[in-house]
Amino acid sequence: MLNQRTIAKAVHAIGVGVHSAEKVRLTLRPAEENSGIRFVRSDLPEMNPIQAHAENVSDTMLSTSIGDSSLQVATVEHLMAALWGMGIDNIVIELSAPEVPILDGSAAPFMDLIVSAGILEQKGRKQFIRIKREVKVTQGDGYASLKPYAGFKGSYTFVSNHPAYENFPKSVSLDFSSVSFLESVGGARSFGLMEELSQAQAINKCLGSSLENAVGVTVEGVVNPEGLRFDDEFVRHKLLDAIGDLYLLGKPILGEFEGYASGHSLNNKLARALLRCEDAWDLVDFDVNAGNLIQPIIHPEIVSAG
Repeated sequence: MLNQRTIAKAVHAIGVGVHSAEKVRLTLRPAEENSGIRFVRSDLPEMNPIQAHAENVSDTMLSTSIGDSSLQVATVEHLMAALWGMGIDNIVIELSAPEVPILDGSAAPFMDLIVSAGILEQKGRKQFIRIKREVKVTQGDGYASLKPYAGFKGSYTFVSNHPAYENFPKSVSLDFSSVSFLESVGGARSFGLMEELSQAQAINKCLGSSLENAVGVTVEGVVNPEGLRFDDEFVRHKLLDAIGDLYLLGKPILGEFEGYASGHSLNNKLARALLRCEDAWDLVDFDVNAGNLIQPIIHPEIVSAG
């Protein structure tokens, strides 16, 4: 069988929140099997941990936040994508401020941090959400869907009529059984139009944004002197965001995701819709002794925010 994973030891990083501009210390700690992914605010030690779960998402404006009226953790999607990419099931994420540090704007630094900690295989069986029928949500012209697939495949189409994006690829489709998440998606950075930065900062967003943690774009092209990491870095980053948002389901997906002009709001809407449609999925694991056959193990209703 495939077993659950945590990290072998605690590791730390220091950065700034892309929206708050606050300096934050991030600590990743090992966690017991079946405990899932939990966020802890070290600056608020009296507060209970926040379980990383789609039902705990509290805000989706320009990033994904989880929590409630008394406790928030913002911009979790890149770290969640990194945890998915490294196959981490159980971990405690400790933060000294209300936002995960942005680091370089991608998932890659978080994956490097996990590698430096080492990965510990646990005794509990790793569980997957297997999609049995299509679930689709829409918002305006955009949509996001999950449908059956033997493995995990992600497709995304980026839609923008702004001339700054005219010369960049708009679509990507990747089967993660045959490509590396780190090499194909993990390094894709956040991006945005330079002309919109002041508007975002006027509503207290992107206060910590810089060319060190995002790709700046104008009608003349990419502002960053180093250029792009991929010709289609923008659309790959949108897929990275979606993978991080969907990992808030609490388990990795066996199925195919497709997004068209979707963002954090639609990604969370899709995750919540899937949880409501219990006939659309089941929980399974891989039984190595049965020739890697997927075996149903638990009724869907046990998957909850905890």
